[in-house]
Amino acid sequence: MESETEGRRDGVWAQPYHLASGQTQYHQLGQVRLWVTLLDQEWQVRAQTMEPDTDPVTWTETVGHTLPSSDVPLQRFIRSGEAETVTFIPAVAALPTVIRPYQSLTIPADGSCVIYVGTVLWMKVCVGKEQTVLTEVPLGVPSLTWVGRNTMEGELCYSSSSYARLVLEAVPKRPWRAVTPVTIVNRREEPLLLERFSLPTPLLSLHLNERGQLWTPGVTVECETEMNSASLRVEHTLLAEAGPCRQVGPARENMARGRLVRAFDRMFG
Repeated sequence: MESETEGRRDGVWAQPYHLASGQTQYHQLGQVRLWVTLLDQEWQVRAQTMEPDTDPVTWTETVGHTLPSSDVPLQRFIRSGEAETVTFIPAVAALPTVIRPYQSLTIPADGSCVIYVGTVLWMKVCVGKEQTVLTEVPLGVPSLTWVGRNTMEGELCYSSSSYARLVLEAVPKRPWRAVTPVTIVNRREEPLLLERFSLPTPLLSLHLNERGQLWTPGVTVECETEMNSASLRVEHTLLAEAGPCRQVGPARENMARGRLVRAFDRMFG
């Protein structure tokens, strides 16, 4: 029987893993393969993104002495002190994310709906008690898009397609994605066609529940007149259905007024 350190285990966010010099921890997480190696004088991180030909649902890790082939990119970091632990912290996207439902939604006049959006994350590789960040690894292949009135006025964002599910039970729970409930409120006297909207991902913190699922606070968008004047609010609490949670990743940005105004201007692209 394999020992616990050599056997395959479920990966866990925000949990320190102890490595001995010469050991490599190998992770399979969605489409990403990650190797973290501790040596006497350095840390080494190797990451590889695989073709999305499958839809994996688990995160597993093993500790051993096996390294990948030399064509996998290598990053080297000077080892500071006697740090022997590595911790993986989830992080939201550093740019707003334009969500495009595969099929557009129409919200009737004075109506509302809640859309459950899965957000792709980054993995921060942190070492030592101070959790010094060595590098960040995207857990999906992010696409970039430009959102604005013209090519001179706007903002660079990530783009993500979504099934825009209206039933929470239908949302796939993946260890490398966070669930964000988005409430769209149409206060106009005519229907609102929702083809895309901008999610302020840098303003969202990350929270882990007892089932190993990541959640962000909810976002509420209210449209009273024209779509480009929609207001946005990031909630202070999590959806009750998330269950007991602990925060494992802070928001990348504070909720500054100027930042939100720009989000309002281009909420619907």
